[in-house]
This record gives sequence, C-alpha cells and structure tokens, in this order.
Amino acid sequence: MILKTTNLILRPWKKEDAKCLYHFAKNPNVGPIAGWPPHESEKDSLNIINTVFSKRETYAIVKDDIPIGCVGLLFHPDTNHFWGDGACELGYWIAEEYWGNGYAAEASKRLIEYAFDELNIEVIYATYRIENDQSKRVLEKLGFEYLREMQNENYLHEIFKEIAMKLEK
Repeated sequence: MILKTTNLILRPWKKEDAKCLYHFAKNPNVGPIAGWPPHESEKDSLNIINTVFSKRETYAIVKDDIPIGCVGLLFHPDTNHFWGDGACELGYWIAEEYWGNGYAAEASKRLIEYAFDELNIEVIYATYRIENDQSKRVLEKLGFEYLREMQNENYLHEIFKEIAMKLEK
C-alpha cells in the first residue's frame, strides 16, 4: 500500500533504504525518545527493516525520494501495551534534520484516515515519554485526548513515565 499526502509518500520499507535509515537512526537524539536504541550499523538498520519495519501497516515516510522517518499502526501483540480488541497503537519518528516541519503529524494524519476509513479501526492509542514535548504536540494536533499517565520499561530496562492518549473514530 502506498499513501500520499501533500508533501510526503508513505510506502513500505525497502532493503535499499538501509543506508539512509542508518544515517538517520544512528542519531542518539532520535531513537531513545521514541523507545529504541540508536542503530549501530547499516546491517543493524537492514535487520530492523526486515523485522520491525516489515510488520503490517508500517511505512517509510518519504520526502523527495528520501526515507526520513517511519509511521505505523501496531496491533497486539506488537504494541507497547494491550489496548483491547479492535484497537491499535500509533507510532512514528522523524529524522532530526526534518524536525519542525510538521511531517510527523502529516504522515500520521494520513495513516489515521486510512485506519478509520479502510481498516475499520474504531480507536487508536499512542504514548509519549513525559519529557517528549514534540510528540505531545503531534498527538494534540491530531486530536488525541489524554487518557492516563503510565509507566513503561525501555530497552535498557529503565523505568520511565509516559502519557497515553486516545483517538476515537
């Protein structure tokens, strides 16, 4: 599936994207606030493309033929939390070089429209780390509403606080 917006194309990840993904995902300012470790090599990025990014409804966010981030809908058991039957979880990240352009919101909005209109999803959840104001603003722009504060554990087994948000069809 390929989805388009005014400025972006959402498309499946390709093996050829590994070099570009590594360039952006090795940045320590990106992964940890989204819940994953910085990539350590192009091979690491290819492995992520072949596993995590190959799951259903996971898309490369492409600007001018460059994959600048990722957006996806996660379905249980691949979610961070179990939200109930018929629900999914929105996840996204944008390369730091492209922050501040509204691309996370633009890509997420298109995927949400697709989820509600074509996939018959009734409710979408999302979480952000309590200190991640950028992600909070993205979710607020999309119309998500505060649900509750939660605790989670990161890839280093450290406990952190996050805010859960909810968007209904």
